Amino acid sequence: MSKLERQTKETTIVVDVRVGEGPSDIAIDDRFLEHMVQTLARYASLEIDMKATGDLRHHLVEDVAIVLGQALKEEIAGGIARFGSGLIPMDEALAQAAIDVGGRPYYVGKLPSKLYTHFLHSFATNLGATLHVKVLRGSDRHHMIEAAIKATGVALRQALAERDEVFSTKGAVHQERLD
Repeated sequence: MSKLERQTKETTIVVDVRVGEGPSDIAIDDRFLEHMVQTLARYASLEIDMKATGDLRHHLVEDVAIVLGQALKEEIAGGIARFGSGLIPMDEALAQAAIDVGGRPYYVGKLPSKLYTHFLHSFATNLGATLHVKVLRGSDRHHMIEAAIKATGVALRQALAERDEVFSTKGAVHQERLD
């Protein structure tokens, strides 16, 4: 369980993230953002309890992504599959995502909304993941964004699957600050 609270002049967010298939309890001032976080939780097999309020939509979307990525990063165990990918159709939309949760933050992708492109970028960066997302086709913005979130969730579920050891040619990486 990884519980974080983030308070700024612009937002207040409390989140608790667990890897598992239990229920999520998500309440966000922005209904579409709430729907996307619920969708990510479902498709990634995460239990997310979140309460989030904010002044502007941009601030809320960005800060939710930041704290969600940070909380999930703290929750991740050492022995995971590390890589995952997903291809999701949603009516006329088709989206693909590939992720590496190996600690190298990078994002490549463009959604039909700069705000949700920013959401995925902020999430990946704070999770410490490399995330590639591509909307292959679609005409309905809602469907295109939701298919991308679902594809990201499916990829994340695969990447977080438990393994006996770290999946890397380097083995486990241990790093500490020496002062």
